[in-house]
Order: sequence, then structure tokens, then C-alpha cells
Amino acid sequence: MTKIKITQIRSKIGSTVRQKRTLEALGLRKVHQSVELEGTPQIKGMVTKVSHLLKVEEL
Repeated sequence: MTKIKITQIRSKIGSTVRQKRTLEALGLRKVHQSVELEGTPQIKGMVTKVSHLLKVEEL
């Protein structure tokens, strides 16, 4: 399974509650915080839902 690096680049202020919970489930709490996760279909689906707030890199 490939690893992906996810960085939050925009604030969650003004986002829906569902989008805020998705960010928290990904492990992102602050702007410019990064996490490395496995590239599972579940994670990729979560990233798609909040892609306007994130920068994604394949490792």
C-alpha cells in the first residue's frame, strides 16, 4: 500500500461540521500540519471530500 502525505493548507473556519469532523478523523488539527497515512480507499475518499483544504503528496 502506498503512503500519502496530507497537509492542511486552508483553515476549517466556515466549513461544514461534517468537513471539520473529516479533518479531525484524518488527524489534522491546525493549518500547515502534516500527517502520513496509508493510501487506502477509505482515506482517499475522506481526502476527496475536503480536497479544497488540503495538499496531498504521494510518497
